[in-house]
Amino acid sequence: MGTGEDDLWQPDDRSRAAEVESGTPFDLSLCLNEPIHRLGGIQSYGALVAIDADGRVAVASSNCEPLLGVPTASVIGMSAEVLLGSAGLAAVHATLDAPTGDRGVLALTLADREFDATVYRADGHVVVELEPATAERPFVFSHFYPAVRAALVKLQHGRTVVDVCAAAVAEIRALTGYDRVVAYRFEGSTGPGEVIAESVADELEPWLGLWFPATDIPPQARRLYERNWIRVIHDVDDDTALLAGSTDPLDLSDSTLRTVSGFHLEYLRNIGVRSSMSVSLLNGGRLWGLIACHGLAPRKLSAEVRAACEFFGVTLSLQLAALQESEATTARQHARTALFSLLIGPHTAAPETLLASTGELAALVACDAVVVRLDGQSTVTGAPLDEVALAELWQHVPALDSGQVWSCESLAELDPAFAAHATEFSGVLVLALDGTGNQVAWVRRERRAARTWATDPDLPVRLGPHGQRLTPRGSSAVYQAVVRGRCLPWMTGDATVAEEFGHAVRTAALRRATQLTTLNDELRRANDDLDTFTHVAAHEMKEPLRGISTTAAFITEDAPDLDATTARRLGTIQKLAHRMDELINSLLHFAQLGQGALHRTEVDLREATEQALEVAGIRLAEHDVAVTLPEPGLTVSADAERLQEILVNLLVNAAKYAKPSLPRTVVVGVVPGTPPTVFVRDNGIGIPEAHQEDVFRLFRRLHPRDSHGGGHGAGLAIVDRIVERHGGHLWLESTPGEGTTVWFTLGE
Repeated sequence: MGTGEDDLWQPDDRSRAAEVESGTPFDLSLCLNEPIHRLGGIQSYGALVAIDADGRVAVASSNCEPLLGVPTASVIGMSAEVLLGSAGLAAVHATLDAPTGDRGVLALTLADREFDATVYRADGHVVVELEPATAERPFVFSHFYPAVRAALVKLQHGRTVVDVCAAAVAEIRALTGYDRVVAYRFEGSTGPGEVIAESVADELEPWLGLWFPATDIPPQARRLYERNWIRVIHDVDDDTALLAGSTDPLDLSDSTLRTVSGFHLEYLRNIGVRSSMSVSLLNGGRLWGLIACHGLAPRKLSAEVRAACEFFGVTLSLQLAALQESEATTARQHARTALFSLLIGPHTAAPETLLASTGELAALVACDAVVVRLDGQSTVTGAPLDEVALAELWQHVPALDSGQVWSCESLAELDPAFAAHATEFSGVLVLALDGTGNQVAWVRRERRAARTWATDPDLPVRLGPHGQRLTPRGSSAVYQAVVRGRCLPWMTGDATVAEEFGHAVRTAALRRATQLTTLNDELRRANDDLDTFTHVAAHEMKEPLRGISTTAAFITEDAPDLDATTARRLGTIQKLAHRMDELINSLLHFAQLGQGALHRTEVDLREATEQALEVAGIRLAEHDVAVTLPEPGLTVSADAERLQEILVNLLVNAAKYAKPSLPRTVVVGVVPGTPPTVFVRDNGIGIPEAHQEDVFRLFRRLHPRDSHGGGHGAGLAIVDRIVERHGGHLWLESTPGEGTTVWFTLGE
């Protein structure tokens, strides 16, 4: 249903079918789109005049003569000062200019007759509605206040919404004298309503617990209830006083005397009501419910009683809002306890840790399942959900900003296809973790609720005795129906807790980002210091090593008659100095691998292997190791020089650790993928599982230094560093006595 003045409501298929079934040509949309604020008349027990900017009466009701003593034709065009008197006109303007708003009530005297005047602005006019005073003058507040105060005190003792409403209807019935007073709570802004409290005369049947269709109070009527706290109908058979003087109907949205829609009059006659009053119950400016009063005979309320009822409605709305907020606060407190349990861990708790705590997520908001959606992948905890329907759900969730919450209590109303899955999930509360589609959804299944209707909700239209009118049956026609396709309603507290959880996730993410930035800065400084130390230490160490090696050589050359032991020791010094120099070179090379940019190109793996064999081929030939090259045309994205270095190290290892007996083989190949996976597989001596992680450590050898061709234990560490620089991954598979396969990717 629309929410704007110009929105046009159209009946759904069920309502159209009901019209056809009832055998009437009545168009339900006529009722639901009727401009009830511009019906061109007022109830005849009062008169209306509208004053233009020039201070003259532009519009007047047709009953001015019996009420004001001046014919309507004479009133139109008359100076407002002449009609109301200078003091009266000044009082009208003073009331409208008061800070209380553009609508007010005051007492006026015209031609020695006292009136209760309601004044407001409409369509550029100052409108004055005049009702003959029915109460004594002057009004004594101290006589009136005690009864109202006593009634308000009783409201404060109610602990629940139903308790407060029960006290309210009893007090309003005692105050006004109506035969039936009910508290009517709506299901949503456009939904049906339920009678939750009632005070009724003994001879009338009870309505407590009955539901009334949403069409009983159409959208435009709900908008006026949100605008005006009170609405009184003196007599359903009243002769409407038409407005004269303007071709366009005056906007009577703020009117007290506004006439009544024929559709609504027919509705009231059908249930035996002659007079009525409605008091709006608002929550946050939106219509939450009504106090509906019905009289079996015409009843006219004084302005003081109406003011008391209006004040009662305002106070009751505040009390109900406070009760609901209290209930929501209690629910939020329980949920925040669960939220606190998520956050009492280490202060460095990461967002992914919070999102992984699905048990606590379910405790935050009462639900049947929790869905965490990250990077397009959904993880469900709780009741299982249909994957196809879940994927369809995300298509119906509107675009949400980070931290924004969206809820729906009936997915079937969004898309009828969801009706088949109502037993799994009927409603959702969705929290956007960011603006990229990462979300948390709390899911509730269908709540089947039995309702007792005061009219058949599937047959809202019947032909009434006064013509084609919307005529629901009275309460004696009771219908039982089970409401399906809706979940337990989401409360304001649910959305608030979800928003707080979103804030906690964002806070954790920011905290983690700050920590990572700090750690990265510290790591960068440490790496810079380490690189500086490595280069300085290496260069400083190489100089004395060269001196030691040279000195040992000079001693050997200058002293040819040295004994064998001394000569052997001098040779050992030279060998150790040479080995130390090679270790320093390997260390420098390893450190340099972390510097400089990679120059990626599409490298043919077969050509890269052939170039690597120019270095490693001699070692492979010495050990009779047969090499199988990759298929031609297979390429990888890599820095060509670094890839060649990887292959040289792996091919040399295949030669060094070849098995004692023939045949000895090594195969270089690639498994297609994104990115492709390169492998080097030999049938050598293999690596025990316990040492397979150790071989990637710098200068870590599993065999004696001079066995298997010697070496420094830096080869696989260098390979691992190069693969890491490419953004890839390195691992191996090996079985002792059968061989080793080294696998690696090079990122994209």
